[in-house]
Amino acid sequence: MSSYARPTIDEPVFRDPDGRVIEYGNLWADSPPESAYSVTEHPERYAPLHTVADALIEHIRETYDVEIDEGPEAAAELVRPHRDTTRAVRIRPNDSICATLAFVFTSYPGIGMHAGLLHDFYFPTCGCDACDSTWQDEADLLERQVFAVVTGNFREKVGHGQRPSIGYAFTYPSGRSSGESPSEGVPAARLDAADRILSAIPDGWAAWPPRQ
Repeated sequence: MSSYARPTIDEPVFRDPDGRVIEYGNLWADSPPESAYSVTEHPERYAPLHTVADALIEHIRETYDVEIDEGPEAAAELVRPHRDTTRAVRIRPNDSICATLAFVFTSYPGIGMHAGLLHDFYFPTCGCDACDSTWQDEADLLERQVFAVVTGNFREKVGHGQRPSIGYAFTYPSGRSSGESPSEGVPAARLDAADRILSAIPDGWAAWPPRQ
């Protein structure tokens, strides 16, 4: 079984018109200006996320009992497909009580990750200069969420009632994150099928079986 290590990545350096290095992650001492919310000066700073996703896929291939498919059809895993997909990889554990993963590489550049049945996550979620995230921060979160899924620490639910919803929770060694949103926009057939499957695994998705 292999041990994952983030690949060495040459740090991209970006400069402003005066030649000063732009220190992403430290752009704003106070609140960012309104104009920064509509600008992404250097989206290419997120290109290392493609390299990190490749490393995660290879680690999973070597470590877990899975089937991996690559091609346009893998992008169909996304609940809300991304129009700028350049590559898609679907990973299915050979155990039906384990959540699947799919990685969608976008031209932005960024990564979309589909986990389980109903949830899409994007890295970066927002790459505008006001949000001022770094590729390292985004890679940290991508890795944490991927390993939460493969270790059986990912949960999904379908909420019923006046306002139907879908929810998720990740448990990490150092904490937890969760979210809930209206199920509007999820095809009814997909939502019903997911509800039946999730009801049959009340303890949540299982840890992925190791490769023998």
